[in-house]
Amino acid sequence: MILAKNIYKNYGDVAVLNGVNLKIDKGEIVAIVGPSGAGKTTLLQILGTLDKPTSNKEEIIKIDNQVILNLNDNQLSKYRNKHIGFIFQFHQLLPEFTALENICIPAYIAGLSKKDAEEKALKLLDFLKLEHRKNHKPNELSGGEQQRVAVARALINNPSVIFADEPSGNLDSVAAKNLHQLFFRLRDEFNQTFVIVTHNEALANMADRKLHMKDGKIITS
Repeated sequence: MILAKNIYKNYGDVAVLNGVNLKIDKGEIVAIVGPSGAGKTTLLQILGTLDKPTSNKEEIIKIDNQVILNLNDNQLSKYRNKHIGFIFQFHQLLPEFTALENICIPAYIAGLSKKDAEEKALKLLDFLKLEHRKNHKPNELSGGEQQRVAVARALINNPSVIFADEPSGNLDSVAAKNLHQLFFRLRDEFNQTFVIVTHNEALANMADRKLHMKDGKIITS
């Protein structure tokens, strides 16, 4: 599913990633843990195609057999939209749109009709027990509801993998537990792959595997 080799990232003279290697299987839930400044979010952004590694001529990133670093910017944008989902600590919902409209946006970008996009979005809202909130805007939803809408948005294009950066970091303990359980429901129902950066010990311990990072490297897995 995901293969990364010799991943380095420098910002000027500062080395953030120092030769990361990893392999993640389809349907696996992997937690990336480690102290602040270890390079976790940078790695997630590079794996998720939001950033690029510092070239060393030996780096490899493959997702579902697609060699990511061979794609130009336009191809990368299209690939990201159709094959990768993102969930962030702050839901990043657009405040002027309803829950249904927020979920549909990636599908519209992918070229789906309004009818088909809304049909898919409504199915996701039903699965997430949010169908009754479809016409509510983000400021009318609880934090847990907002994050579930963000999960539905990440799922709308049936991505190969979902990358999550501190997805429960802005939630209370009950909402965080519900979100964590949702990830495993999605994996069990749809064989969904998750790569999650987290400081939440409970979530990390639930994962199939923990990748421990320190000083820009994975030190245990």
